[in-house]
Amino acid sequence: MRITDVEVIELRVPGWTGETFDGSYDNCLVLVHTDEGLTGIAEVDSVPAVIRAIVEAPRSHTHAMGLKQVLLGTDPSDVEGLWERMYDLTSYYGRRGVVIHAISAVDIALWDLRGKALGKSVGHLLGERRRDRVLAYGTVYPLGKEPDEVRKNIDRGLALGLRAIKIVADPFWRKDIDKTARLIRTAREHVGRDIRLMVDAATAWSVAEEGLPLMPIFKENDFSWVEAPLPIDDLDGHARFQGFGIPIGGGDLGLTTRFEYEEAFRRGRIDIAQPDVTMAGGLTELMRISALAKGLGRRVVTHGYKSNITIAANLAFLSQHWMDEPLEYSTSQSPIRWTLANEAFPIGPDGRVAVPDRPGLGVSLNPETVSRFTVAR
Repeated sequence: MRITDVEVIELRVPGWTGETFDGSYDNCLVLVHTDEGLTGIAEVDSVPAVIRAIVEAPRSHTHAMGLKQVLLGTDPSDVEGLWERMYDLTSYYGRRGVVIHAISAVDIALWDLRGKALGKSVGHLLGERRRDRVLAYGTVYPLGKEPDEVRKNIDRGLALGLRAIKIVADPFWRKDIDKTARLIRTAREHVGRDIRLMVDAATAWSVAEEGLPLMPIFKENDFSWVEAPLPIDDLDGHARFQGFGIPIGGGDLGLTTRFEYEEAFRRGRIDIAQPDVTMAGGLTELMRISALAKGLGRRVVTHGYKSNITIAANLAFLSQHWMDEPLEYSTSQSPIRWTLANEAFPIGPDGRVAVPDRPGLGVSLNPETVSRFTVAR
């Protein structure tokens, strides 16, 4: 089998302006086609037009090539070898950032393709399956500015059957600590003690002093972790959030590859790596980040806020992961989020999602959704 094409499809909900921090209203599909009629599919949480440029760029020189030129004519079954080839032949302008995003998408598509060729699920290809169902946690954004809004927005997640909910901070949290504390306590009182709660600061705090006063309140209300407390380059600031009895997560806001995560573990002292499989290097690199975390006694909780394609990739990883960690389950109201894949991943009465057993990722594209939201070139 040989790769004959790498196709990029840009999607966008009409009227979406990108004014809020929600990447589910546009998307970027990457499809790897072969001479035997099999196609691997993936998506990437990045800027679609930039991903297209990285895939389709003509050769500049031996270590500055577009990914399509790197892959054409190669054997897609050597997924790990092709990861190294893509990393090497883009190293002059890549190694981190958006080039790794593009490599991530191709890598996921290659894993999907390998599974389809072998008639096995990606989860089984990655390792020994440890679980068939994974606890889902929903990200509720925005949370709201008043207690009634908090209850209403959290109810959207509870209505899906979620037994774990992540609330998201807003910039106003840094200005009014008393009001923010009321909203946090409202969230806990509303869900009771049987529902897990976690919080994503998501750039709401620019310096540690803005977030540290809330740490005792999160502890008092039994939050499972505090995510992305600061801009990712402030690793020394991340380290200051230690000592409050709450795990600190990080990485979802831009870290790529195990090399950056190692610095976040050692210098930033994060307890939980939160790589996005579509950004950090795909499933191949996610497995390496996982091995690094295990060796350092840290955790991995994957990020994912796109469609059911990303959910399927994360389920494949989490099904064989050495810890029973939760799956991020986007509650976005974007139609792309819910209709891009033909398959749904409903949350069961136990708050868990079944891991697909079909070959590859176990998802297929809905042609009507692709046609409806494709950006004309």
